[in-house]
Amino acid sequence: MDYGLADLLHRVVLLLGEAARQRGSDPGGLSYSQMRLLGTLEDIQPATQHQLAQALSVSDPAISRALRPLEVAGLVQVRTDPEHGRRRLVSITETGSKAFRDTGTPLYEELRDGLLEAGFPYERYLSDTARLAEILARP
Repeated sequence: MDYGLADLLHRVVLLLGEAARQRGSDPGGLSYSQMRLLGTLEDIQPATQHQLAQALSVSDPAISRALRPLEVAGLVQVRTDPEHGRRRLVSITETGSKAFRDTGTPLYEELRDGLLEAGFPYERYLSDTARLAEILARP
């Protein structure tokens, strides 16, 4: 095993955890979990609550609980699926997209800066990840 890589990954996890704790303690801001949920909706919407639960690796009731404050705040819209009356569809609102971007951009910059300060080869990681995505997308 490459212990240098393991050490770098450990530092990444610590940075993410610290950023998540700070976001969770910001009374007016989005928590890390809320950011993940909104970001997932940016990618797959409308989505059923079950699809969100699967995408985020949490239970269906956890998604239901997580959506309530976001819906009250006007960040997501939850409506009954016209094709299946017992299923609920979730979409991110324009306000939700703006909140996601406004919170996510400083978080992204903070994470990037923290990784660079920790000695993580950030630019190389980005280029290697893009290259890997290209390779995996090939038939």
